[in-house]
Amino acid sequence: MWNKPYLMLWLANLLYALAAFLALYTAFNAVIRLPWFELREVVVRGELEHVTRGQLQRAVKQLRGNFFTLDMNQARSGFEKLPWVRTVNLRRQWPDRLEVVLEEQVVLARWESGGLVNTHGEVFPGETDRSLPLFSGPAGGAPEIARQYLVFSRELAPINLKLLQVQMSQRRAWQVWLDNGLLLVLGREHSEVRLKKFVAAYNNTIGRLLWQPAYADLRYDNGFALRVPEAVRQQSEPTKREKHKPA
Repeated sequence: MWNKPYLMLWLANLLYALAAFLALYTAFNAVIRLPWFELREVVVRGELEHVTRGQLQRAVKQLRGNFFTLDMNQARSGFEKLPWVRTVNLRRQWPDRLEVVLEEQVVLARWESGGLVNTHGEVFPGETDRSLPLFSGPAGGAPEIARQYLVFSRELAPINLKLLQVQMSQRRAWQVWLDNGLLLVLGREHSEVRLKKFVAAYNNTIGRLLWQPAYADLRYDNGFALRVPEAVRQQSEPTKREKHKPA
């Protein structure tokens, strides 16, 4: 090797280039840490209803680094930990500004085993005093229940009834409770078709009754079955006994 000048020249050039690179790298790291590049402004955007100013201030105080050295993943994680925050987008704006765009959770319902469900069918930790429908079902079933809730709500709109609870069983069978106290059993198959038939017949059937059924089983091809409430049944029993009273 020592008898090959061209190899010696190549090795020397390589060492010079490496030394120059290390020098530039060291200088660059020194420059980007100068006070000139400190973050002086953090701008938060988004339609925020539940995220408070105090929570945002605490998240900003946890930011470490300047315009160049800020760990964006760590910063994003800090904002994502805030209650009611669904997504976070960060963007550096030269020379000393960080823009934070937050998407807040939009609540749709409560989840029976704890937490809330957003409009994407995602369960998240949160608290609210709002009156919300209740979803219940197997783990991981919230997205499907949320989709069906919107479909069922749309079908019930013509008869001005709203959903208080939607339940999906392990076998994907559906039951819904309405705001008039009626429980509808829809079953596993053709649940939307069954509900449409029920809505179409409601005003000429249940809507004309002087008493409110407690239960309607829609799992029939040509109609549905009703359960008489206990109070109505008890009121009718004395009349029957009077008719058969011995002289």
